Amino acid sequence: MTTLRRFTRYAVLVLLALVFLTPLLWMAITSVKTYGDAQKIPPSFVPQPFSTYGYEQILGNTSNPVLRWFVNSMLAATLHALLVLVTASMAAYALARLRFRGRAVSFALIVGTLFIPPTSLIIPNFVIADRLGWLDTLTVVIVPGAASAFGVFFLRQFFLSIPAELEEAAVLDGANHWQIFTQVLLPLSKPALATLAVLSFLTNWNDFLWPIYVLFSPERLTLPAGLGLLQGAYVSDYPVIMAGAVLASVPVLILFVAAQRHIIQGVSRSGLKG
Repeated sequence: MTTLRRFTRYAVLVLLALVFLTPLLWMAITSVKTYGDAQKIPPSFVPQPFSTYGYEQILGNTSNPVLRWFVNSMLAATLHALLVLVTASMAAYALARLRFRGRAVSFALIVGTLFIPPTSLIIPNFVIADRLGWLDTLTVVIVPGAASAFGVFFLRQFFLSIPAELEEAAVLDGANHWQIFTQVLLPLSKPALATLAVLSFLTNWNDFLWPIYVLFSPERLTLPAGLGLLQGAYVSDYPVIMAGAVLASVPVLILFVAAQRHIIQGVSRSGLKG
């Protein structure tokens, strides 16, 4: 690769990085401005002066318990991701490795559910949650959706990329299906499992519509639903709104940076065969 081509490639990458990072930087900068500084036209890129006003407002306001919303979202997203890993990995193993009548039809039906608009299921899911007594509890944002059709499809593709000879060797050693699943396939599937865990966590963390319908008490709201109320309370108070957005973004960014290597491996290997 010539020096000019290398320079051009890095210049394009830097430009793309700036395009994606600028909104995040602007959000963080606005969150540490004063109310008056955030209203200036034209806006200033550097806070004048630096202020923690936005964070003081959201963290010290008892009518909008942002920290409680944050804890609720962390708990709900983490437990939801764990449930998705359990259900999707078991179903994917059965569909990828076991031979049974109707396997292809079952897989087609599971994948077919991906084409159903989620909003069309809100009313029946609401009725089911009501009859189970889950409304206005964190259970209602953790359990529904734990049977992930995408997770089954994603892990099945990854399991198919693992050589069958490894399982045959385990069978010769006397291993049963459960031992093959837990001691052979799952250890080899860490990149795919990490990728699915991150995607499931983000899906639940960013969910806004479903929590709005099923959570009623202010102290039981998740962060996206709570920030919607916060934006209604502080329509033009940009430091407060951006401080809430920063609080919602930090766990997502940390999770992505920590799992970046596994995500790349999982996505690249899951499409090798299937």
